Amino acid sequence: MSMTLAQLAERLGATLVGDGSRTVSSCAGINEAGEHDLTFLANPKYSKYLATTQAAAVLVRALDENSGDLIQLVCDDPYFAFRNAMMELHGFRDHPDPMDAGDGNTSESARIHPGATVGEGTRVHPNVTIERGARIGSRCHLYPGVFIGEDVVIGDDCILFPNVVIYDRCRLGNRVAIHANTTIGQDGFGYATHAGAHHKIPQAGIVVIEDDVELGAGCAIERATMGETRIGEGTKFADLISIGHGTTIGKHCLFVSLVGIAGSATIGNYVVLGGQTGVSGHLTIGDGVQALGKTAIVSDIEAGRNIGGVPAVDADTAKRNALTAANLHELHKRVKKLERKQAD
Repeated sequence: MSMTLAQLAERLGATLVGDGSRTVSSCAGINEAGEHDLTFLANPKYSKYLATTQAAAVLVRALDENSGDLIQLVCDDPYFAFRNAMMELHGFRDHPDPMDAGDGNTSESARIHPGATVGEGTRVHPNVTIERGARIGSRCHLYPGVFIGEDVVIGDDCILFPNVVIYDRCRLGNRVAIHANTTIGQDGFGYATHAGAHHKIPQAGIVVIEDDVELGAGCAIERATMGETRIGEGTKFADLISIGHGTTIGKHCLFVSLVGIAGSATIGNYVVLGGQTGVSGHLTIGDGVQALGKTAIVSDIEAGRNIGGVPAVDADTAKRNALTAANLHELHKRVKKLERKQAD
């Protein structure tokens, strides 16, 4: 939709500096924005583009005196304000009705066991399978190819994108979104090695996903051997993340793509793990820890630390180590030269 900058500023709680009658219809990055786009400046390194952007207006934390006639919307948190502007101008995607549901919400090709229950307003697309004893809440959306196992419980307003698999007895809270090809509750990687052979251990536990969790595409969350694997409220995963059996992840964590966590780890609240970070099993990571990309966590980490490197050390040390390692060959040559000189 379109609206004037004055209208948008009021909805965002921003202070408008410039012509409020100008209309915007979409949001865009500072280099890509056109005359009807709103953009934002959250990272100071992009401030140089304020003089050249073609955007109709920019969200900023403080008024920039060097941006000429560019209209500015001043706010405390430009990135969050940009998110809210996206909501106003774009909104979330609309979820289509099943193509062969007639006047109802359930596709004719979906397979729902008579012993399962589906809440009011839930839309079930073609080739969805819902097994015996499963309970699906209200206003959910199950895209084609979704499989929901026996006795699974799913709360209200959940979205399961194509080919999501929920194994038996797992539980999802309200407003959970799971993207395509993610699997919840497959067997954990549990084997007892005896006389040279690996003997499978029955995986009798479940996975519990709390409210307002969003999981990216291609993630894999193993069920516990006993008890639960748990993903805390408000936690968000990017794509291709693997969580080992019996792991507990706290509330409002952020995991970037290719994070891997081994079994029985305990992750606190508000933890951020950069891409390709790996966590060994049976470790504890405290609240508020932040890990750089490709960090290898092989021991417990106290709350509040910023870490990086292989193995994990303080982030500043990890950065210095990486800079040193980038020129190890030249350093080696210098050391060898000094050794020869000293030998002479």
